Amino acid sequence: MDLPPTARLAHDFAATMNLALIVVDSQGNIRFANAAFCAMFGYEAEQVRGRQITMIIPERMRGAHSAGMANAASGAKPGLAGKPVEVSALKSDGTEFPIEITLSMWTSEGEFWAGATIRDISERRERDARLMRLASHDTLTGLRNRHEFMTVLAEKLSSGAACSLLMIDLDGFKDVNDMHGHLVGDSLLQAVGVRLPYLLGDKTVIGRLGGDEFAVLFPDSGDPVVAKREAARILDAFRKPFSLGGLELELGASIGIALAPAHGREAEELLASADFALYRAKAAGGRAYRFFETSMRNESQAKRDMRDRLRRALHKNELEIYYQPQVDLSTRKVVGFEALIRWNHPDLGLLLPGAFLPSLEQSSLASDIGWWTIEEACQMAADLNRQDGRYRIAVNLFPQQFRSPHLCDRVSDALERHQVAPEWLELEITEEVALNDADASVQALKAIRDIGVGVAFDDFGTGFASLSSLQRYPLTTLKIDRGFIRDIRTRTSDAAITRALVAMSTEMGLRTVAEGIEGPEQESVLRDIGCQEGQGYLYGRPMRKEDALRCINNAGTIGKPLRVNGL
Repeated sequence: MDLPPTARLAHDFAATMNLALIVVDSQGNIRFANAAFCAMFGYEAEQVRGRQITMIIPERMRGAHSAGMANAASGAKPGLAGKPVEVSALKSDGTEFPIEITLSMWTSEGEFWAGATIRDISERRERDARLMRLASHDTLTGLRNRHEFMTVLAEKLSSGAACSLLMIDLDGFKDVNDMHGHLVGDSLLQAVGVRLPYLLGDKTVIGRLGGDEFAVLFPDSGDPVVAKREAARILDAFRKPFSLGGLELELGASIGIALAPAHGREAEELLASADFALYRAKAAGGRAYRFFETSMRNESQAKRDMRDRLRRALHKNELEIYYQPQVDLSTRKVVGFEALIRWNHPDLGLLLPGAFLPSLEQSSLASDIGWWTIEEACQMAADLNRQDGRYRIAVNLFPQQFRSPHLCDRVSDALERHQVAPEWLELEITEEVALNDADASVQALKAIRDIGVGVAFDDFGTGFASLSSLQRYPLTTLKIDRGFIRDIRTRTSDAAITRALVAMSTEMGLRTVAEGIEGPEQESVLRDIGCQEGQGYLYGRPMRKEDALRCINNAGTIGKPLRVNGL
């Protein structure tokens, strides 16, 4: 074919470019196809030229293609000209693959022509599919992620059909993480992600909501009998250990059950109901299931209302710190005070912590009140120690404060702001809170000790700490729970435990403070077994700041119980 020079250049350019190009006549015959086209579809050049374009079109689409070409050849304006369209195409071996095709149509010397550029978008489709999967599935377990699970749940509930939702929280997972590391923990989550689908089958929708929390939707049944049976099957399945790389790991589960539409007609509402029930199952000791009850939501609402009132109380200065003296048992001299929160409620009067602190669980308000308490305690320490500097203030930490990465900085700032020596402040934490994240706890306490602030284990003996675990923590004080002190004269077991704790604490160089001393007989026993310090009603009830300061100004020696406006 003889072509003018410029036409030859254009032809050669089209023939050698990497983009697949094709030209067909009005009859649909291929008149030009470049090497990139032949390679894409698996043909040699001589196998293509003169053949019908339908050779690359799946059979189900050929009718629509032929009709469109005929309309365009008759002069109708093509609707897809110049627009990239994603369609399926056919290779020489009969396999289909996705392409993006952009059509051009023109008339030359009275004859209709059509051309197209073609891209193989198989990789793009695979990438999009992967992205869609990543967007809808948990990357660790392969189960649906929270967003996708909630989308499916919402769609199911929108139809008004009955269904059952089970929320599952793993019992003992944190222990596995702490003991064996996060890699083993991740492997355990993956094993759960295999065991649940295998147990429950294809008709259920299973998702990982985050952490060690899973959810199961039974989309075709709102029958409590069925939900109970399936929950029992799940609990039974978790009684079998998980075998991972030679490890036999024990893991339990707690389950909260909510039924639609009775317990919620929208996804978030039903999930919240199941979460309330899960919390009750965990509170019962775990490895159990509980159904949602309306009273659970009422309890939650009551906690929210209490938090709202507490937030206003904090801003209106209704909260107050009372101080209970701690004394040297050998001299009865006051050596410090424990700072305790009270609420001067405008309607109910003075409230003890038990009436309002439980409402702060998992609330950021706990941190706000906790930082305020530290500020008040530091100011009290400054006022107490203006003369001889020998009194300390003990402050209970909220779990939220203890987990804060800014704990040490906040405490340091408060000490500097009030010009308080670090040894005048002691932070108390329960062993249960510390053991919830042992490694992080040790680091947090070490940071506190590094700045000179004391660290006390409060209510020791009521949690889960072993005696050997005390070696890990940089403690200065061990507080023996009042439960061992109450009957120390009459119960030999209490006396033996207390004697052992005092001896151990002394050997470790710790101060020992016995709580709940109410009578001289208890004081006498504790003094005889070597306990250094104590607090309790024998020495004084928690009192206002001005009364505590007056107690110190009166030589600081307790001769009889203090009853100055105490509570």
